[in-house]
Amino acid sequence: MRSIRVETTGATILLTEAPTPKLKDRQSGEVATDATTGETLMRLGVVYIESGESSLLQVSVPESGITDGLALGSPVTLLGLIARPWESVFNGQQRHGIAFRAEAVAPAALPASAPQYGQDAA
Repeated sequence: MRSIRVETTGATILLTEAPTPKLKDRQSGEVATDATTGETLMRLGVVYIESGESSLLQVSVPESGITDGLALGSPVTLLGLIARPWESVFNGQQRHGIAFRAEAVAPAALPASAPQYGQDAA
């Protein structure tokens, strides 16, 4: 299926789950790797906030794309973020969703123009 590039310029993204190895098979504990490079994939959680709406996302990032200085609750930048629709059959039931993947995750600053809670935007 086609990958869709996600524009993150106007969004605030906060780290909610620290990077951990992504599992390919939960029962065996097999770690997921990139199909092209063989590099270990990491999974992290973020809250994506844009236009007054928020979504919790799980994002896969190659291990080499995890930057030092990440802290839970702090803003991050997801470089090269893409969304890829997927579908599969599990235990006879059709399942589908959207998988998110970034080339890298790095610390970021909160936008200076972001209104604070309880204050009107200027």
